[in-house]
Amino acid sequence: MKLGYYHLLAILVVAVWGLTYISTKVLIQHGLHPHEIFFYRFLIAYAGVWVISPRRLLADSWRDEGLLLLGGFFGGALYFYTENTALGITQVSNVAFLLCTAPLMTALLSSALYKGERLTRRLLGGSALALCGVALIVFEGQHGVQVSPWGDLLTLCAAFSWACYSLVIRQLSGRYPVSFITRKVFFYGIITILPLFAVYHFRLNAEILVQPPVWMNLLFLALVASLVCFVVWNVALKKIGVVRTSNYIYLGPLVTLVASMCILGEKLSLCAIVGAACILCGVYWAEKKH
Repeated sequence: MKLGYYHLLAILVVAVWGLTYISTKVLIQHGLHPHEIFFYRFLIAYAGVWVISPRRLLADSWRDEGLLLLGGFFGGALYFYTENTALGITQVSNVAFLLCTAPLMTALLSSALYKGERLTRRLLGGSALALCGVALIVFEGQHGVQVSPWGDLLTLCAAFSWACYSLVIRQLSGRYPVSFITRKVFFYGIITILPLFAVYHFRLNAEILVQPPVWMNLLFLALVASLVCFVVWNVALKKIGVVRTSNYIYLGPLVTLVASMCILGEKLSLCAIVGAACILCGVYWAEKKH
């Protein structure tokens, strides 16, 4: 199968993830807390992945089992809790921009940990151009950027967490089926979020869960944005590499821009057009090997 197919899959995953803000916002508006949304999301996804995953329970070694636990912590509990909490205390535009530093963090970590990985001028230049495009889109029309230290710090923590997750999956790819890795990530994501319920009590509110907007958005987040997208994303990480796959995260704000035009009827401004062009050129530049 040609590598272009996996690049397309990575883009489609980012497109779906670009819509999850809307679903999460709907669920919060209906009374669910961020950690409850994550718990339901990963619990349903974990149940669903058993259909396609090998029935083995443990990895080949305790070291690999520990890596799977780290994958669940970084790519599950820590990432989603810090991201969703940040959305409640800082601007959405700040979160959207700062999360797009994840590809650059991934490249920096990969370069530091692996001798064969080096930061090229093309990669750094493409990343910088794409980030400028993201800034043009998410901060358009704002009179200055409002800094929220704790919220912005949590968002950077989420971006760093996702970079760590990507490198953990790199360690495991090729040695285990992608569906097995994904199932274990969901499992350890659920396990590592449980201590939060000692501080923030878990509320099983059936009246909220049976509302159509709630269960429909939970199913979308669990089965599409988590189950399907995590499997596909992990396949892309395996086939085209961690750094190249992560670069497509820059396209997230572009997806949000297109969705706002199609769903909300918003007009496309000159600033947004320039930002979109910068993102596309930056991703293309960073992806080119020569």
